[in-house]
Amino acid sequence: MGFLSKLFGRSSKESQTFSVEPTEYKGYLIYAQPTEEGGQYRISGTITKEINHELQTHRFIRSDVVPSETQANQIMLSKSQMFIDQTGDNMFK
Repeated sequence: MGFLSKLFGRSSKESQTFSVEPTEYKGYLIYAQPTEEGGQYRISGTITKEINHELQTHRFIRSDVVPSETQANQIMLSKSQMFIDQTGDNMFK
């Protein structure tokens, strides 16, 4: 995966296993997976949706860092919902 795809997210058709409980939003599953960096948490996670019996995934990584994991999860959820509203299934292209 290249630098830009790490920064802005990437789409994939590969099957993945997630260790966190997802939040369902408009048929998408949002997995908040903040990354700890120097005592703070980067807002990141994965958005998935099954389309034509294939699991589509999009890795969502933001430049934002916050002091708590709970806060990172909350922001991930709201930013993901806004991203879904704006982009829809085009995020997988």
